[in-house]
Order: sequence, then C-alpha cells, then structure tokens
Amino acid sequence: MIIVKSEGEIATMRRAGMVVASILKTLSKEIKAGMTTHELNDIAVTELARYGATSSFKGYGGFPATLCVSINDEIVHGIPGNRVIREGDIASLDFGAIVDGFHGDAALTVGVGNISPQAKQLLEVTKGALEAGIAVARPGAHLSDISAAVQHYAESRGFSVVREYTGHGIGRKMHEDPPIPNFGSPGHGPVLRKGMTLAIEPMINIGGWKTKVKNNHWTVVTADGSLSAHFEKTIAIADGEAEVLTAWDE
Repeated sequence: MIIVKSEGEIATMRRAGMVVASILKTLSKEIKAGMTTHELNDIAVTELARYGATSSFKGYGGFPATLCVSINDEIVHGIPGNRVIREGDIASLDFGAIVDGFHGDAALTVGVGNISPQAKQLLEVTKGALEAGIAVARPGAHLSDISAAVQHYAESRGFSVVREYTGHGIGRKMHEDPPIPNFGSPGHGPVLRKGMTLAIEPMINIGGWKTKVKNNHWTVVTADGSLSAHFEKTIAIADGEAEVLTAWDE
C-alpha cells in the first residue's frame, strides 16, 4: 500500500528534498579528475552538517558512507574510497537526507571532463527516461504507467533497463512500498492519488540489463562491463503534474 501524506508531511519532505538537491548540485560542480570518491563523500558530509540534516544512507543496512559514488560500469551503491576519478569517467551520485523525520532521495550522473559521445547519449537518455516517468505520474494513473514510460523511452533509443533494482515509495522511511520497476506494461498496480510520494530512478545501461554485485556486497555493476547511468528524483503526486521535491536541475 502506498502511504498518502498530509500537506504538512509533504512540506517537510520539500525541505528534505531541497537539502538533497542543493548538495547534489554542489557535488556535480566540485567533481573533477584527480580527486577520490572519498573526497566527494567528505563534501557531502560537510554540506549535510551545514544544513543540520542527517544522512539517509550511512548505516542503512550497514552501508558505510553518506554518499553513493558509482563509476562507469557501476550502477548503484558504489562505496566511496581511494578510487581516483579520471578524465572521461561518468559518475553516478546518489544521496539522501533526513529532515525532521522525513527523507529526500535523488541521484544524477555526471561526466568528468570530456566523455565519449556514447556516454553523453547514455546520460541524456537516462535523464529523459526519468522525465518520461514523472510526466505520467498523475492522479488516476496506474503505478505501472511510470514503469512502462521509462522502459519505452530507454529501449526505443537502443539502451537497456536494469531490472533487479527499482524505485520506491518514500517518506518517514527511505524505502516504503511500493517498489517501482523501470519496466513493465501500463495499466497495472495501484492507482495514484494526490499525496503519494515516490522516488523514481531509472538505471540504464549501454549494453545488456543483467547485473552482478562486487565482492564488497554492495556495489552493483553491469554483468557485461558496459557503462551505466542513474538519475532519480523524489516526487509528490499533485492535482495535475507531479511536484518534484528534489529538483537538482533547477
């Protein structure tokens, strides 16, 4: 069951979303070749403290960091460490914050310096798939309409959609029901209602959709070593168009 939030609860989620969006903007500006993924995590920690918020990620299921940094063939859950970011890499930055007991969660993928034309197209298509999913998230639509829109957008452009990992409901918990796959047929699942809050997050690959998990038991990579991108926004279902609570691109 999707939890319907009150206007007061959504107002608090707006504040959490603002923190997430602002910090992701900062990280996307600060990332550069030669720095380590741990240095990016340090920036996120400092910024989070400045806002007086707490991390959604650190300690969640034992995750050791505040920020997920996933490079190139890494899809999600990359653990910051001594890895040096290089010219031409693409880096997915996934970040969550808690404000007054409510979560905001978002992700974006950035190119470091000059990236290949194929990598640039991957980023454009993945962001486009996210926007396609958000566009159909309106009262009266079915949950799977989001899934179908994401899949059609990505696959019609020659890319594959990760199937083992999904978006999710969000609120007092970072992961609430329901899971939101990035593939499927329209017209199925719960009917969307005003006040529902969802984290939509396409994970799109240049190669095949299959994945595997690294030996650290966290970091998910493409099974064939192809590049992957990840974009995510937290939204609230409103009277018409969905309200984006983590608007990192505004």
